[in-house]
Amino acid sequence: MSAKRDCTRDLFPLMIKSWRDEWGQGDFPFYWVQLADFMNEKSEPSDSSWAELREAQTMTMSRLPKTGEAVIIDIGEGKDIHPKNKVDVGRRLARWALARDYGVNVPFHSPQYKSMAKQDNKIVLTFEHIDGGWRPFDVNDPRGFSIAGDDKKFVWAKAKVLTDGTVEVSSDQIASPASVRYGWADNPVVNMFNGAGLPLTPFRTDDWPGVTINNTK
Repeated sequence: MSAKRDCTRDLFPLMIKSWRDEWGQGDFPFYWVQLADFMNEKSEPSDSSWAELREAQTMTMSRLPKTGEAVIIDIGEGKDIHPKNKVDVGRRLARWALARDYGVNVPFHSPQYKSMAKQDNKIVLTFEHIDGGWRPFDVNDPRGFSIAGDDKKFVWAKAKVLTDGTVEVSSDQIASPASVRYGWADNPVVNMFNGAGLPLTPFRTDDWPGVTINNTK
């Protein structure tokens, strides 16, 4: 395992665990805000260290108990790492505490990728936490998906929400798809929300080498 991978995947959960150990109050609830969209938009799909850092944050929820993540991939600003819209950021973060710790019946978890199935030249994705169904913002067609074959060369994809809530992704340029990514950029253009107004968590279905992970350079 490279030092770079240690930084992106291990330091954040280590920080949370060390605080819990130091303060001696057990596994107290710990919620955070995922990195916002930031820097320049790119015209074509590409690797992104910012996307990999978001992924590392998301993975922490499966590594430590009583943790949660507020996704704000739609609230950031290209020229400012700190979004000016703090109200919606706070509301999404508060949902976690209200639902998990105060017994309030409110949707709190952003939709999250669960699994994929290849069907001919398409990939069908399943998700968790689609409270109230999908509500693509601004336009009806899902935006922000890219797709690649085994050559790992991603192109923008067409996506369609199916009646069962799964999402079908394809491209005329990819005859045999191997992976799908969503919101995988520093500042992605995305529009997938659930009925509670919570944005889809950026994800990838592959574990291919990236800028900061599985990279020994």
